[in-house]
Amino acid sequence: MPAVVSDATFSWHDRNAGLLACIRYVASPNSDERPDDVAISLLVVHAISLPPEQFGGEGVVQLFTNSLNADEHPYYREIEGRRVSSHFFIRRDGELIQFVPCAQRAWHAGVSAWQGRERCNDYSIGVELEGSDTVCFEAAQYETLRRLIAALRLRYPINAVVGHSDIAPGRKTDPGPCFDWTRIG
Repeated sequence: MPAVVSDATFSWHDRNAGLLACIRYVASPNSDERPDDVAISLLVVHAISLPPEQFGGEGVVQLFTNSLNADEHPYYREIEGRRVSSHFFIRRDGELIQFVPCAQRAWHAGVSAWQGRERCNDYSIGVELEGSDTVCFEAAQYETLRRLIAALRLRYPINAVVGHSDIAPGRKTDPGPCFDWTRIG
């Protein structure tokens, strides 16, 4: 696995497509074109663990690549057939994985709205943190997220960083009460 980049921000492999350099890239089929003339202005922070409350496995990677084996865990049967993705996933050790180029629309927000504007997938970048509502996030995750946000803000006119719970209140709770917003600046 690639080491976490230690400088202030990440560099771009393909700036136009929105692909970062020096990180693991696993292409997700769960993406499509963004609407024409829609600027990326929102970053949505999520939390995920598969199986729930378990960390370190390949469940999230398998979910985002439609290769999750429903026989591996009872919970996987409940989410079998879901077609979801995120632009980025930050593991507990700070490793950053990209699934969808930023220029593409990832399927992370679902039914959502921010400041009266619906369809957040159209104009947002989704970042999943390996975690849950009941477990504190790791320092390495905050550091990677902070550096990722800095790199994305240099490239895109992002004017808000919010939680999934902020764009889908009542439907979603992540990144949850254990996420410390003050640690990302």
